Amino acid sequence: MQRFKTILRVTAFLVIGSFFHYVLPQHDVVKVTSTEIIRTDFSSLNRIFYAQADSGASEQPTRDLRLINTQKQKTFLLGFLPRDTSGVMVYRNEDTGWIWPPYFKFDSSDLQAEAANLARGDEWAVVTHYGWRIRWASIYPNAVGVRTISGPEVTIIPWFNIFFFVFLMVALVFIRAMWRQFRERSVDPLLDAAGHEFDEVQASVAARKGRLSRWIDTWRSKK
Repeated sequence: MQRFKTILRVTAFLVIGSFFHYVLPQHDVVKVTSTEIIRTDFSSLNRIFYAQADSGASEQPTRDLRLINTQKQKTFLLGFLPRDTSGVMVYRNEDTGWIWPPYFKFDSSDLQAEAANLARGDEWAVVTHYGWRIRWASIYPNAVGVRTISGPEVTIIPWFNIFFFVFLMVALVFIRAMWRQFRERSVDPLLDAAGHEFDEVQASVAARKGRLSRWIDTWRSKK
């Protein structure tokens, strides 16, 4: 039973951690090399990883997809330490609108123009995005912002993610304290009362069984 609980906790931790890793913003130091628009047919495998159609457009099974091609600076420790090597990274550029995830992005066309302008020069930039790059399923992270920086050695600190997890831990501690207080004041007395009533019922049943047994014994003695 203990092993099952451990497996359940580890699975829940991995699922929740993967969810936050996909949804929360990430920052990549890149050099934009080009932009393009491709026609995309979504499948049942990768459809859930794409946002809705641009604001004001109708949702179709086939639509144009904006891509931003970059040369990404590789890092250690989740982006805190830059490496001397780089690799290619492709981002999609889609509106999220008012739906999930809550980035409220409506400026995909403007972002595509900014990326195309960066591709003409030799500047380094920071691309803020969410999502994963899964090559075999044709899944791309969605870029939500881009800004220029002085060079590839710049360290980007994810302040939003830090504040989010601090707030989440404080909220969990607060909710746990509230639940313990509620349990001590409301749940535990009800359980104690129910247990006391159950004990009384058991005692009453035992007493009746005892009287019945004594009555049967009186008839046995007469025989």
